[in-house]
Amino acid sequence: MSVALAPATARRTARALLELTKPRIASLVVLTGVPALLMAAGGMPAPRIFFGAVIGTVLAAGSAASFNMYFDRDVDALMRRTASRPLPSGALPASSAVQLGFVLAALAWAVLFFATNLLAASLALGSIFYYAIVYTVWLKRRTPENIVIGGGAGASAPLIAWAAVTGTIGLPAVLLSAIVFLWTPPHFWALALYRREDYARAGIPMLPVTHGEPETRKRILLYTLVLVPVTLLLLPLGAVGLVYAIPAFGLGILFIVQAWRLWASREIVRAPALFRFSILYLFALFALLALDAVLRSGGRVGV
Repeated sequence: MSVALAPATARRTARALLELTKPRIASLVVLTGVPALLMAAGGMPAPRIFFGAVIGTVLAAGSAASFNMYFDRDVDALMRRTASRPLPSGALPASSAVQLGFVLAALAWAVLFFATNLLAASLALGSIFYYAIVYTVWLKRRTPENIVIGGGAGASAPLIAWAAVTGTIGLPAVLLSAIVFLWTPPHFWALALYRREDYARAGIPMLPVTHGEPETRKRILLYTLVLVPVTLLLLPLGAVGLVYAIPAFGLGILFIVQAWRLWASREIVRAPALFRFSILYLFALFALLALDAVLRSGGRVGV
């Protein structure tokens, strides 16, 4: 599909290139990695490791997003929510997304490899491949379980962070990753509920399109009921304290209540509210994890 390119200026091009990396999503991804850095190090890691892991994760997230923008440029043009993105709008040629994706992937590998270790760098490259190819190319247009399976890519930051500090993958990192993995379906299905016509127009088999709204509301509630207990499993492991656990429990109850209301009321108008709350929920949860880790470490500098 060819798109007429808009007249370019340096400022417009820079903004479009930044948009290719989905910076808001990248910032949320990085947030999920910071607590793992603090927990794995038993305090603040050495600056080289901390900033290397953060910058490397940002670069990897930007690379994955750029490839996603390239492969999805045709369906993005059909959806109101995404039609103004740089490729379907003609702000940039499609080749820009591919080039940016490879450059950012190479930089992510280099930063993580030299600042941390091989395992962290390999996990980052694996997450880029998973999101760009396994999710975007293979799953997204073939199965309504696309978000469920594809959620693994977005859940990689805690694993990368833990590996950056320890050179291994610990159980707390797996649980942090599981939180993001289980959060992803109710988050995106809430979006898909009120954007159902967009996905149907683009031919993307999101759950509300293939199984209907009642089934989608039910699955949102079920995933939320599984998610909330998983967020609390870190407490019996001794990985977190009450500074995290008490508000996490309260936030979880609020999430369940919102999901239950969406299921019980059958009012799609509740879906946007649940979608927005889910973002706030994940942000608050991982901010609490970071605060808890700092307080428990007493401000120590770890490895």
